[in-house]
Amino acid sequence: MAALITYKIPVSVLVVIYTLDQQVLLLERADHPGYWQSVTGSCDPGESLRQTAVREVREETGLDAEKYALTDWNQQFEFEIFEEWRHRYAPGVMNNTEHVFGLELPQPLPVTVEPREHLGYIWLPHEEAANKVFSWTNAASIERLHFNPH
Repeated sequence: MAALITYKIPVSVLVVIYTLDQQVLLLERADHPGYWQSVTGSCDPGESLRQTAVREVREETGLDAEKYALTDWNQQFEFEIFEEWRHRYAPGVMNNTEHVFGLELPQPLPVTVEPREHLGYIWLPHEEAANKVFSWTNAASIERLHFNPH
């Protein structure tokens, strides 16, 4: 019997984790050292966007997003999936829709990264964080903190 291939759903979340004084948590990708990002991840079948955000924050940082202010920013981006990652999606899927959430923490907290996904983490002022991330959608979302911090 052939193995069932499970493809990623082309709907994801981006969770900008930040503090009251606008420090932003960034994670360094294990598969691309030097590529920094906020928490991201695809929805699992039947999972709401909020459930995805809570799960991804827990998996990638060890933090419980439900203990803090997790807000759907009602912002979404559509972008072309990097060619190197398209094999994870069904044949012909070229674009992903990313939904942005913010997670406000009282201060920078230590996190536990998932070593298969990330090499480490840093907390940076939001301007520096926006300049350090590799994704334009991530940069645009971090920039939003300057205009609408809460």
